[in-house]
Amino acid sequence: MSTRPRITFDSHGRCNACQWAEEKKTLDWSVRQKELNEVLNHHRSKDSSFDCVVPVSGGKDGSYVAYQLKHNYGMHPLTVTVTPALSLELGNQNLKNFIASGFDHIQVSAAGDVLRTLNKFGFIHKGFPYFGWLIAIETVPLKIAAKFNLSLIFYGEEGETEYGGSTALKNVAFHDINFMRDVYLEGGQDLVFKEAGLTDDALVFFRFPTQSEVGDNQLKITHWSYFENWDPYRNFLLAKEKCGLVESPNTNSGTFTNFAQNDQALYSLHAYMMYLKFGFGRATQDAGIEIRRGAMDRDQAINLVRLFDGKYPEEFIGLYLDYYQMSQHEFDATIERWVNKDLFELKNGRWLPTFSIR
Repeated sequence: MSTRPRITFDSHGRCNACQWAEEKKTLDWSVRQKELNEVLNHHRSKDSSFDCVVPVSGGKDGSYVAYQLKHNYGMHPLTVTVTPALSLELGNQNLKNFIASGFDHIQVSAAGDVLRTLNKFGFIHKGFPYFGWLIAIETVPLKIAAKFNLSLIFYGEEGETEYGGSTALKNVAFHDINFMRDVYLEGGQDLVFKEAGLTDDALVFFRFPTQSEVGDNQLKITHWSYFENWDPYRNFLLAKEKCGLVESPNTNSGTFTNFAQNDQALYSLHAYMMYLKFGFGRATQDAGIEIRRGAMDRDQAINLVRLFDGKYPEEFIGLYLDYYQMSQHEFDATIERWVNKDLFELKNGRWLPTFSIR
């Protein structure tokens, strides 16, 4: 969708995600594979101590990256999870299965009241229901790396490049904290910190490591998708076979897939807010991925988007009200604040699209 932040189109009307999908087919991945081997050879420990950090949730992507590093490249990854606010049982079990499949792991749980405050003010002031958790999944792995005197951190895919955002990292392996702060967090953390009114002590897990914490190590932050053609479904199949990943017995809220984002209830609200802000939801995202990897044609995708996109997360509303400590009126008012009125109108208490997918 043209409403996606930072998306661009060429003269033929193709978005940069589709352009990148085509470019990947002819890219000489051996060059990047050589670059990866050089990086890993430089950092690989000789005494079985940790040599890199991999953020994981127990889902398909982090599991895939950690497995590749450990079993195909002889690395010793320390995997790190930031506990989400409203975790789901399936996600908890998948994380246990991942750890049991043979990975050293640290789980960081920020103080519940602090995380809730940041998530609430992120919801109100950014239209981002788990903004506090999003900050932490950027900051905590870096802090853990600094604590263990490690400098190499592998995230999964670089979402801006893969899904149609900034192309700044398309041909760049590593990025810095400033990029994470300005692009992935959209510069919004300072606003949320200010509105939340929390002390510096309360925000210890939500601030990027300082130079004194990092020491002489220069953090090398990267994404596995830079070095290998990214395929979420392939990742799922490997995580299912090797790391014990279990998919949901039903399709996930707002989409036709069942094998991703099964770790927390707030993701359904995030997807719904994305739909109201930009006019595309989780089904559009998933359909785009399937088209780009050649598993679905456009007509199939349109039918699925019409069926699934923009589902109101009815099953979780009571949970959300209790978590945010909001009344239904306050919750609805927050949602309305972020609705794109050029794309939606309110009818019988629900925001309905004024556009059609064709």
